[in-house]
Amino acid sequence: MGPRFKSGVCTTKEKTMANRSKRYKEASQKIDRKKEYPIAEAIQIIKGTATTKFDSSVEVHISLGIDIKKAEQTVRGTVMIPHGLGKKRRIAAFVSPEKEKEAKDAGADIIGDESVIKEIKAKKKCAFDIAIAEPQIMKNLGSIAKILGQKGLMPNPKTDTITKDVKKTIEELNAGKAMFRSDDSGNIHQMIGKVSFDDQKLEENYSAFLDAIKKAKPETLKGSYIKQVYLASSMGPSVKVSV
Repeated sequence: MGPRFKSGVCTTKEKTMANRSKRYKEASQKIDRKKEYPIAEAIQIIKGTATTKFDSSVEVHISLGIDIKKAEQTVRGTVMIPHGLGKKRRIAAFVSPEKEKEAKDAGADIIGDESVIKEIKAKKKCAFDIAIAEPQIMKNLGSIAKILGQKGLMPNPKTDTITKDVKKTIEELNAGKAMFRSDDSGNIHQMIGKVSFDDQKLEENYSAFLDAIKKAKPETLKGSYIKQVYLASSMGPSVKVSV
């Protein structure tokens, strides 16, 4: 679950500073919570305060000034992260039988045939991170549409996951194409790489993502659009970024 935005600070539901680890508290002390950092400096801080022993993900968390009660102000779209995410995502391809080999050769991890659909319906679980589908196969997903929707996995034309060009779509996803969507709180959360990435690559990934968010601004929105932007590593403290 991604951070919340409260009183100008990026927080989480699960933990408060009182029950954070000693390592986290020490890392947090290196960050001025009242300051907005340029992205280059924010990246250096995130790298220096990553609290995990594994290669942490670098995440962007954006608070938007949208009206969450208005469907037309939902912010969603796709963006090609230029240097990839540093993470292999499992792709399920719901395609016609004649496209199954093409999907596998392109890098799909799961072919969403009838047996997969039945398993999802029975277990209400999905063993993949992204689902794509050919337009004519969408009708087959009716029985699991609610399950996929609740998990944010339902193919959608606005995220280019309903596609006739199966090969191209899968290859782009494996190369770092990401889908984003504002959540029920009007926030957007997106991984942009790993702490092990060099600074310039992380900055370029960040810039590409931020540009995509700006271009996705709802036409009906009045007032401030991007309210706050934070950078954080997996389980590490957040840094407020100047926009």
